[in-house]
Amino acid sequence: MIGRVRTAARAAVLLAAVGVFAFGNTAPAAAQDSNYPSRPVTMIVPFAAGGSSDVIARAVAEQMGAPLGQTIVNENVGGAGGSIALARAARAEPDGYTIVIGNAGTNAATYTIYPKLSFTPESFVPIAMVAKTFGVVALKKEFPANNVQEFIAYAKKNPGKINLGHAGVGSSNYLICKAFVQAAGVDVALVGYRGAGPALTDLIGGQIDGVCDAATSVSQAIQDKLVKGLVIGSTKRLSTLPDVPTSAEAGIPEFEAQGWNGLFAPKGTPPAIIAKINAAARKAVAGEAVQKRLKDLSSVAPDEAEQTPEGLQQVVTRDVAKFRVLLQEK
Repeated sequence: MIGRVRTAARAAVLLAAVGVFAFGNTAPAAAQDSNYPSRPVTMIVPFAAGGSSDVIARAVAEQMGAPLGQTIVNENVGGAGGSIALARAARAEPDGYTIVIGNAGTNAATYTIYPKLSFTPESFVPIAMVAKTFGVVALKKEFPANNVQEFIAYAKKNPGKINLGHAGVGSSNYLICKAFVQAAGVDVALVGYRGAGPALTDLIGGQIDGVCDAATSVSQAIQDKLVKGLVIGSTKRLSTLPDVPTSAEAGIPEFEAQGWNGLFAPKGTPPAIIAKINAAARKAVAGEAVQKRLKDLSSVAPDEAEQTPEGLQQVVTRDVAKFRVLLQEK
């Protein structure tokens, strides 16, 4: 009897030890989740400063800090249409301290453009969509065309001689260029930069003929008459750019360029942390400061469903398929 008691006691001790070994990290992990964030969070921006993604990232990050109780630090990592930044984000620790702001280019089209990437759509966990944007084609002031039909006529007389700048192959701005060129049926050269900001700077300086950009970053230059807006890939004119015609008004209704910006975290980031970041992002987007900033930038806030992780995932899945078709067309 005594032997049985001793055996049972040993078994209980052994089971307890196994339990500690197997589940000993559960409490600390849960504690880490509940204490998150205990230090600043880095938001990687896949392009140079000054572009639409950068401007939106800074506006949202500034307002996310308060509900999270920590500073959100923006870090610009340009190159390869955003894929360098996405690769870095995918390798980051899935602890919520590194997130990335992406768009239809970096998180959807890039998988067709760069088929041998070190990351896949499954490398990221969607957090929230934070802005919806509209693509614009703008020209340098001296360009000898003032509307789309004049542009098309000039381009057909000068095939391959017009150059349009964008934020790099794989960026959302590159997709705007591709959609515009296909809809217009013209042969132009597409020039990639490390971000929309440098491309716009060169356009203002007259080094290139035009840019494909989000209204978010190019609208101020159009308003200041530093460049001239040619067309917007939207179904209605923007209040901030009342003189820029829609694609239908310009005679190329096939030109659609409505984009988005969303936040993502590395695969494996705990759901509790994703929920905290999502709540902070939604509070920021709903706030007066971001609402005003988005309006000033010729952008709009996503609807409630699009601000959920599930809503953003649906948009990513849709766009991966859409751009696979677009980018394979000649």
